[in-house]
Amino acid sequence: MGFFLFFFLSLLSLASSASRVDQKTFIVRVQNEAKPSVFTTHKHWYESSLSSVLSPSTPTQLLHVYDSVFHGFSAKLSPTEALKLQTLPHVIAVIPEQVRHLQTTRSPLFLGLKTTDSAGLLKESDFGLDLVIGVIDTGIWPERQSFNDRNLGPIPSKWKGQCVTTNDFGSNSCNKKLIGARYFCSGYEASNGKMNETSEFRSPRDSDGHGTHTASIAAGRYVFPASTLGYAKGVAAGMAPKARLAAYKVCWNAGCYDSDILAAFDSAVADGVDVISLSVGGAVVPYYLDAIAIGAYGAAEKGIFVSASAGNGGPGGLTVTNVAPWVATVGAGTIDRDFPADVKLGNGKVVTGAGVYNGRGLSPGRMYPLVYAGSGGGDGYSSSLCLEGSLDPDLVKGKIVLCDRGINSRAAKGEVVKKAGGIGMILANGVFDGEGLVVDCHVLPATAVGASNADEIRQYIDSASKSKSSATATILFKGTRLGVRPAPVVASFSARGPNPETPEILKPDVIAPGLNILAAWPDKVGPAGIPSDNRRTEFNILSGTSMACPHVSGLAALLKAAHPDWSPAAIKSALMTTAYTVDNRGETMVDESNGNTSTVLDFGSGHVHPTKAMNPGLVYDITPMDYVDFLCNSNYTINNIQVITRRNADCSGAKRAGHVGNLNYPSFSAVFQQYGKHTMSTHFIRQVTNVGDPNSVYKVTVRPPSGTLVTVEPKQLVFRRVGQKLNFLVRVEAMAVKLAPGSTNMKSGSIVWSDGKHNVTSPIVVTTQQPL
Repeated sequence: MGFFLFFFLSLLSLASSASRVDQKTFIVRVQNEAKPSVFTTHKHWYESSLSSVLSPSTPTQLLHVYDSVFHGFSAKLSPTEALKLQTLPHVIAVIPEQVRHLQTTRSPLFLGLKTTDSAGLLKESDFGLDLVIGVIDTGIWPERQSFNDRNLGPIPSKWKGQCVTTNDFGSNSCNKKLIGARYFCSGYEASNGKMNETSEFRSPRDSDGHGTHTASIAAGRYVFPASTLGYAKGVAAGMAPKARLAAYKVCWNAGCYDSDILAAFDSAVADGVDVISLSVGGAVVPYYLDAIAIGAYGAAEKGIFVSASAGNGGPGGLTVTNVAPWVATVGAGTIDRDFPADVKLGNGKVVTGAGVYNGRGLSPGRMYPLVYAGSGGGDGYSSSLCLEGSLDPDLVKGKIVLCDRGINSRAAKGEVVKKAGGIGMILANGVFDGEGLVVDCHVLPATAVGASNADEIRQYIDSASKSKSSATATILFKGTRLGVRPAPVVASFSARGPNPETPEILKPDVIAPGLNILAAWPDKVGPAGIPSDNRRTEFNILSGTSMACPHVSGLAALLKAAHPDWSPAAIKSALMTTAYTVDNRGETMVDESNGNTSTVLDFGSGHVHPTKAMNPGLVYDITPMDYVDFLCNSNYTINNIQVITRRNADCSGAKRAGHVGNLNYPSFSAVFQQYGKHTMSTHFIRQVTNVGDPNSVYKVTVRPPSGTLVTVEPKQLVFRRVGQKLNFLVRVEAMAVKLAPGSTNMKSGSIVWSDGKHNVTSPIVVTTQQPL
């Protein structure tokens, strides 16, 4: 984090020697009172502010003007101009832009959302009727059946958004289901030049597939029959099938630019969405330099729930992104369905794998020559990864080729093998990928295998070579398998904690289905997602925290429909305190990357349980002022805080809130620096609101992390009425442990409040660090 600040300050200090060729996009925050109230007026006012720092010959061009979640504008500036702008009295901050990147038939049933239930979350929320979910992504393919508006009533009167029409996105593209569609590309084009409209649409239309997929997971209608190439057959449905959708396209071929993302947040809040779903992420920086955190705060303050993907940087630690406490940060788990495609080796061994393919296949019963792509001489590194142009056709023609994961996309490797004459592919996980199997709709018969199985296949190829015999194999596609155990499992790629920006706030918050999820897909994009794939399918199977995030967005819409008076923090609390941590065998969820037991740093509070979240008993609510206290206790300056909150912060009361971990969060994280101490202690103050039954008594059960003493006062909470709030205090005392300098020890436990009907569960994490 310090690096980003240092980079920015260094950039400005070197500004005097820079010229206009060094331009990049900056987001500029101005004081509220400095801005005239009329939009067109303040646009001109911003332009005059900008022209005061530009040379007379330079045209003034604003990329975006922000008004709902942020007061200011974005523009392309040289470092010199950014430095000059920073000196103007009404300019609070000049923020350098980041580029972000993108991170079903079974998951509703797996989550317990059954249409046949006479009660339950779907029934109570009327399937999310009239709630509006804004999806900030790659756009949408509006003609898909997942977005039909059959039997939906009129568009909610509160809706103020619009359907932006273009040549390829006509006025009939929106309906009573897809009620809004906009696109934002000024930031993208400022960095990359005019877009190539032969390869992407200058409109809300999706040329990638990601946005269509995530939108249908959040709120797709019921579609039957649904499948991808004959796999995952069933009824496709989103989490909130009657919720309305608004698509905000911010992601283009070169990525998703902060200035455009902030413009989408700004529009979504002004338009009247209830939930924002954002499956986009990037580097973690302080919240006042993070356009997503700033936009999400403005939305949350207006009562809008923001769900964001945790990132796909797992299974390593400290990889979680989108970590602001006012955002629901969602990791990914598996569901109880997979697509087995095993490798049978010439020595008789069968190695498990997973794959989806329905084209001209391998002949049953026939074994094919098997080769490792990296053993072909030349640049072994490029060929081992099956990069474009790296394979020797003489080596791979007519053979099954083992390719290592990395650099290019998994589907692109299959294309490289096919172009070189290969007949099939085995995609090998590296050590870092572990045993997690992600399926793709490959353009040739292909399967994915875990790291240990990949090693076994390589050893077989080596031993065959040494004995002067030929290695052979075939791939056995077994279709769709249901009722898989164990499930859920924490997906190998799902980003893990601890939270790099605020370790006292446990992230991710929860996990949700994100591996091999079937959802809607555009008509002009093949299921492999590569240009040469001319197949067309209405649905596709994708994996990522990108798929997990809209599950939670849709569930939040259902909860908001069932409980219109709940704040975003209350909805998040309900999802967190009712989440579960055991799989369908009754054991703690395992980590897909290594098969070991997973931890709270992998799954946060656990896997979402929608039915229980509807009636959580108690919620931990958070007000905007609580977030201001949190930022004060994070040692942010008044200026930093104003960039995020758009208000002059008063930090004088923050010390009463204690420390940064005293935000009224539904999880607890204590971080101790040992510095030679034998014992270390801290405390947490929390307030819970009764949303269950009147006249209820909650008693506490503490399962302390090993080596710690955790006490809670009082030990019971007596509620007389619904809506009543009561406080409690948690004291944590930890004993020093032997640690090497620079190393860390993490232990977890839980605090559960129960009235015999509701169990309100919070993880408690104690981390001890030995400073260098």
